Amino acid sequence: MGPSNRPDRPVSPAWVTVDLAIFTIRDDGLHVLLIERGKPPYEGRSALPGGYVGTDEGLEHAAWRELKEETGVDSRDLHLEQLGAYGAPDRDPRGRVVTVAYLALGPELPEPVAGTDARRAHWIPVKKALDADGAHLAFDHAVIVRDALERARTQLEYTTVASAFCPEPFTISDLRRVYEVVWGQALDPSNFRRKVLKAEGFVVATGERTAPSAGRPAALYRRGEEKLLAPPLMRADSE
Repeated sequence: MGPSNRPDRPVSPAWVTVDLAIFTIRDDGLHVLLIERGKPPYEGRSALPGGYVGTDEGLEHAAWRELKEETGVDSRDLHLEQLGAYGAPDRDPRGRVVTVAYLALGPELPEPVAGTDARRAHWIPVKKALDADGAHLAFDHAVIVRDALERARTQLEYTTVASAFCPEPFTISDLRRVYEVVWGQALDPSNFRRKVLKAEGFVVATGERTAPSAGRPAALYRRGEEKLLAPPLMRADSE
């Protein structure tokens, strides 16, 4: 930066961190992964897994590293996407810290194992995490969780990411349940099936069916190659 481009006000040093909002479906509900902080600030409070970005690593690499170090989860099968940057001056009492948040989605993720500065790591229903407006969460992590939830809901409308919640192979009913859990609304089975099968490249039939049981065996599917839904699947309150 040349002399003529110097800022008009003092510039304070800033640090960069990554935080991860990791969602999975457990016990027929949408859960988010939280850690219990083992040291100040906010010692003993729940927070999203995350930490400082090293001087020699990129943001996504830092996200995967922090995920492994703080929770023991090391699944490259996760869908990972950058959610946004959060940089309010007072978001971290240690100083000016800008965090880049990531949204991660995965099917039936395992019980996490806490490490480094986390006392424990655990799955918690998203609704419970946001009880009392998420006031029990450290930093501005309640804001990040809310933003991640809305991003996940929107992504289900316009992309094929819902299949990231489904272990393969899966049924159309399994996929519908993902939408119902994430959106928080019941869907008509016949209408949903018609829309899914109409969306080119969303799912691919395996040619197999579920094992016979009390009901009729259901067709099994795997994820298709398409990333975008055409036409989109809209929430009832978005139509």
